[in-house]
Amino acid sequence: MTGESGDSDAPMWIFGYGSLIFRPSFPYEERREAWLRDWSRRFWQSSTDHRGVPEAPGRVVTLVPEPGARCWGMAYRIASERVAEVLTHLDWREQGGYERHPVALETREGPIPQAVVYLAGPSNPQYVGPLTVAEIAAVVRSAHGPSGSNREYVQRLAEALAQAGEHDAHVAELLRLL
Repeated sequence: MTGESGDSDAPMWIFGYGSLIFRPSFPYEERREAWLRDWSRRFWQSSTDHRGVPEAPGRVVTLVPEPGARCWGMAYRIASERVAEVLTHLDWREQGGYERHPVALETREGPIPQAVVYLAGPSNPQYVGPLTVAEIAAVVRSAHGPSGSNREYVQRLAEALAQAGEHDAHVAELLRLL
């Protein structure tokens, strides 16, 4: 995928809904609060490379389709000359079952008709699916990987949501159970 217009010289937008909100780790020109319609954030993806290890996978968020839902996150505008570098970095960072998908976003400043989001669907081997929040919490409490504790990941995401005044029932319930 190239920039917004399909032109490789056009800037590109990346949508982050998990750790990309509080730790983007790539250069960007602009950051905006954004919403993705008809998708919900869920801790249904196993993590053996960041918040867990192969012997004890953690849990991280992915997006699942949900008509009428509205997932809050951050949109990052990438300079055209940095697109290849940022995508290479994100392809490595999101390697644990995530794939790039084009999406349209809403922002207070107006729509972003084309952005890239990384999501991990049911066809990838690390997808754990619709577990109960209690089952997820049991894993999160003890999981730890190269990027830190799984509990910290949930806490930092919950803090970012709270700072933005956004409520995500799934994240709030998981935090409550930790």
